[in-house]
Amino acid sequence: MEILEICDLTHVLYRFAPDMIEMRRTNMEITTIGTSPIISLNSTPLDGWGKVTKRIADVIGSFLGIIILSPVMLIVAIAIRINSKGPILFTKLDNGEPVKRVGQFGKLFLFYKFRSMYPNTDQLRYTKLAENNIRTDGPLVKIENDPRITSVGKFIRKYSLDELPQLFSVFIGDLSLVGPRPHLPEEVSKYQKHHRFVLTIKPGITGISQVGGRSNLSFEEEMKLDRYYIENWSIWLDIKIILKTFVVVFQGYKE
Repeated sequence: MEILEICDLTHVLYRFAPDMIEMRRTNMEITTIGTSPIISLNSTPLDGWGKVTKRIADVIGSFLGIIILSPVMLIVAIAIRINSKGPILFTKLDNGEPVKRVGQFGKLFLFYKFRSMYPNTDQLRYTKLAENNIRTDGPLVKIENDPRITSVGKFIRKYSLDELPQLFSVFIGDLSLVGPRPHLPEEVSKYQKHHRFVLTIKPGITGISQVGGRSNLSFEEEMKLDRYYIENWSIWLDIKIILKTFVVVFQGYKE
């Protein structure tokens, strides 16, 4: 408090890194019952009109994105077809089952993206390539110098072009433009209890953790950022994240 008072008197901006409890205290609503003050800790502003506003923004944003980026998606599709044998979209696992991700409240949904790997190599991450996993801090898997990725796949991953088909998932309501990263069912099954809070809203194509470090973040850091986003959502925060996404994509993602 002494430091804060000095900052107030000298017009110095005061910043600090809060812990989880302090972060939750920032999203409070104070009411009274008679003469007694009642403090409510709201889980997210994405209730009521916040949810409606975000959905309207998703529909408009994804529709415009599909129209504007359709030439890019066509070029990517042609490049994938020429570069390697296999489907243009990654829609099926090695065993033939459809690719799914975990959505809001744990509901599974069909997941689409441009194919960036050679066919029938997806499950190698859990077998032959498991020892090359560099994400050992949580349930996520990331293979260093991944040999499954094609030459075109490296390019479209670097600039996140492989994720463009997800705009259609946003339009139909499975995804949001901004939200936590959509994780695999086998990854979510390893979540600890406090991690499951990110399933209370729709996952997004981009999000606060994606623009804040991508896979350079530890799993717990990613979860902390996603929780902050959920508890402090605003349409302006979404706009800021989308603008930052354009900067990150333009710079290119280094594996």
